[in-house]
Amino acid sequence: MDVPAKGNVLGRVLPARYILAILGSIGMAIVYGLKVNLSVAMVGMLNHTAIKLAAPEETGHQNVTTECQPTSNSTSAQDADGPFIWSSAVQGTVLSCYFWGYFVSQIPGGRIAELFSAKWVMFFSVTINVVCTILTPVMAEAHYVAVVLMRFGEGVGGGVTFPAMHVLLSKWAPPAERSVMAALVYAGTSLGTVISMLMAGVLTATLGWESVFYVMGGLSAIWCFLWIILVKDSPAEQPLISQEERDLIITSLGGKSDDHGHKNTSVPWKRVATSGPFLAIVVAHACSNWGWYMLLIELPFYMKQVLKFNMTENAVTTALPFLSLWFFSMALSKTLDSLREKQYITTTTARKIGTLFASAVPAACLLGLCYIGCNRIGAVALTALGVTCIGGMFCGFLSNHIDIAPNFAGTLVAITNTVATIPGIVVPLFVSALTHGNQTISAWRIIFYVTIVLYIIEIIVYTIFGSGEQQPWNNLPEDKDTTHEQKPLKEFERNHDGSEKTHV
Repeated sequence: MDVPAKGNVLGRVLPARYILAILGSIGMAIVYGLKVNLSVAMVGMLNHTAIKLAAPEETGHQNVTTECQPTSNSTSAQDADGPFIWSSAVQGTVLSCYFWGYFVSQIPGGRIAELFSAKWVMFFSVTINVVCTILTPVMAEAHYVAVVLMRFGEGVGGGVTFPAMHVLLSKWAPPAERSVMAALVYAGTSLGTVISMLMAGVLTATLGWESVFYVMGGLSAIWCFLWIILVKDSPAEQPLISQEERDLIITSLGGKSDDHGHKNTSVPWKRVATSGPFLAIVVAHACSNWGWYMLLIELPFYMKQVLKFNMTENAVTTALPFLSLWFFSMALSKTLDSLREKQYITTTTARKIGTLFASAVPAACLLGLCYIGCNRIGAVALTALGVTCIGGMFCGFLSNHIDIAPNFAGTLVAITNTVATIPGIVVPLFVSALTHGNQTISAWRIIFYVTIVLYIIEIIVYTIFGSGEQQPWNNLPEDKDTTHEQKPLKEFERNHDGSEKTHV
């Protein structure tokens, strides 16, 4: 009797589904924070003077008229050189190798999460990131190839985060709260980014670049213990939940308390591959990720190379937009869920609005950045606005997998995220190739133009083919005989929402 009593108390204080969402958000923050900290720490790890001397041809185009001149504050706070003489090619390899591991782990991770346990897949993700992060300084002293291996390991762990959390959300998130819960979880990526960039900048400048990995890796280990204790794969398995909340979740998801009967269900691969709504998500995810990774990984280098910010300025101007992204994504998702509940818009419309914010606004900001020149205030403002509105993707296409096929949500997001990982591999190499010996505004304009074109493709394809309706191929074999019972359930949900409004 003690366990249910505890569950009732905890459920009244904070619903179990939101404990899952908060810990999931922190887990995503840890994974993304440990992913981007190298981008900032590398500024302090590299011996920029020695690199220029070793490759004098790279400086041939440095002093051109389109270059911005450093401010007096920037020159007085000149960053110290680090110990590593890594060429541009090596830097691009070290930054991109994360996505090699990310690429190969997602589909296996998604199926393991669906067939066995999403909770333990997520635990593995964070744990391997913590271990590899703590080992990075030692490996860097050995050889850059060892750092490549650590980053590959982090990528393997990072690749299974979205599939694992999609599976958990498909079991824990009532349809009326799906946008909010998904945004809360996945907006953790931006929260982790801002915290990591700020911490990495401060730690590198004060305690040295090694502290970035030791401090951040050590603090992240605390999450692992909380996740084991507080999270379960489904409401039916969770002792720390009130009976009212358990019934609410199970009823809203169709009366199924768990998916143990679905363990041997195979994915309808052919129907998935020919599904217009699913392919629209693939295109949107891939195009959006190009812009996401370009801003996430390369923005610190743009700030330093072109706008001539020093390390402290770099960390602040790069990180703060990701904080506003977090607030924006939460506000937008809550607004869209409220409009859906009141039946002012459909799920399809909600997903397209979120995706439009995440693509049209960044594209416009990048276009402005192409012509703003060395106006630092204007450049920072445009960058902040563009990064902030990218948060629309969390309640846009990134939640859409659960709408169209909740039974295969882990596998679907694994497929789209695998395709969307290709930009993560290509972007560092692409930027490195274009800015090699040509660290100018004109070189970065080309990078921005390519990103704008991809955003336009995303807008067109997703607006035409995107859908928030559950697809017929989602039905499991045991569901086919009860398909006629599912429609009254959807009607019941709408009537239930309406009746609540009437009673109020």
